[in-house]
Amino acid sequence: MTAPERRDDAHPYLRAASAGVRHHTRALGRSSPPAPADRSHLDVLHAHLAELHRLLDYLAQATRPPHPGAGRHLAEAHTRLWQAMTAIHAAFHLLPTAPADAGFRPDRLPEGPPVLTICQRHLSAGHIVRRKTTPTGLQRPHTTHCTR
Repeated sequence: MTAPERRDDAHPYLRAASAGVRHHTRALGRSSPPAPADRSHLDVLHAHLAELHRLLDYLAQATRPPHPGAGRHLAEAHTRLWQAMTAIHAAFHLLPTAPADAGFRPDRLPEGPPVLTICQRHLSAGHIVRRKTTPTGLQRPHTTHCTR
């Protein structure tokens, strides 16, 4: 017989990721004047959201059969997170590029130039969204309500 999982031991990696985002937000809030976002900042944030997107996809699929209502809400969160990723991807491309270092050759990176990495990640997430969401679902307005 296994011991029941303690509440403080549940999902330690998610708690650590949340703590990291919280710490980063506090550090940004202490800088005076606040620094604007740059491309590398948005790239890392987009990568974080892409992983959350994959997690929500998995949770929605696993939750929907036993709990259809909760699964629908998770699928809705999956769609809304895609919309946030799209906005960050667009903002990334509107920011100026950093001046190129003489010795830095992004075309020789194994994953490709950084600008292609965010685009490849975004296209990959887009395939999931298009497979599971209708165009109407992407356009539907968000409503907030509490059922309990």
